[in-house]
Amino acid sequence: MAGRKPAAKKNGRPKIEIDFKVVAGMCSVWATEKEIADYFKCSISTLKRRCHEETGDSFERFYKKNNSNGTISLRRAQYKFALAGNPGLLIWLGKQHLGQKDRQEIADASKAIPIKVEIKVEDASKG
Repeated sequence: MAGRKPAAKKNGRPKIEIDFKVVAGMCSVWATEKEIADYFKCSISTLKRRCHEETGDSFERFYKKNNSNGTISLRRAQYKFALAGNPGLLIWLGKQHLGQKDRQEIADASKAIPIKVEIKVEDASKG
């Protein structure tokens, strides 16, 4: 066994474990990159670098893919709640997705009351 070198010690701090299934879940509830990095006790730059290493995507792309899951879940829950009879939510969804608006229209213009406006101009030099 003469000639074998002892195993070299690794320098630096241990690699932070980041579970990207957990990150995906956090993205789906719109956690910020700072909140995600804080949760894993790492910097934002470490989170971004490791995201690229682990998933092959930039953090921005990974975030966008996974936060749309939260949007879909929220939309589904709102739709279900609205159909269960929540009038405020039904009105809001109608305005957002069906182009509905609150309008105040005069139904019959012939019943409108005319307004007479007089403007009196006085000569300022007579003061």
